[in-house]
Amino acid sequence: MKQEEIKHHLIDQLKKANAFWSYDQDSIKDVPDDILVELVMLHLDIDDIDLLFKLYSFPFIKKAWIENVVAQGERYYVLNKFLAWYYFHIKVPGAYVKAMATRELNKKLAAEAETAGKQNIESVALWRQLY
Repeated sequence: MKQEEIKHHLIDQLKKANAFWSYDQDSIKDVPDDILVELVMLHLDIDDIDLLFKLYSFPFIKKAWIENVVAQGERYYVLNKFLAWYYFHIKVPGAYVKAMATRELNKKLAAEAETAGKQNIESVALWRQLY
């Protein structure tokens, strides 16, 4: 199978699994690669997940998995332990999944704190200008 055929097959399988229930039907053709990895891992079976490795590089899939699936925390903990063991050959998958989930949460909190800090600085500057 060629790469475009694989991607088309995976999108068709995701449509059958009703994974795109919240998407506008016209936008389904333009699914970002990291979101495709996430949806395939969450909604499809091992044979389809195997196809991801023909479509994308191992590091890309692992990064997308950590940032999009593991980052969801406890909700997919058992699935993530399996994926860590089976696809990514992690020796202690439970500890790894928890560590990566914590790391992703800390990244999000740091980004939000930075954004909030900038907003506070702008608010103080505006307040000083007004008063």
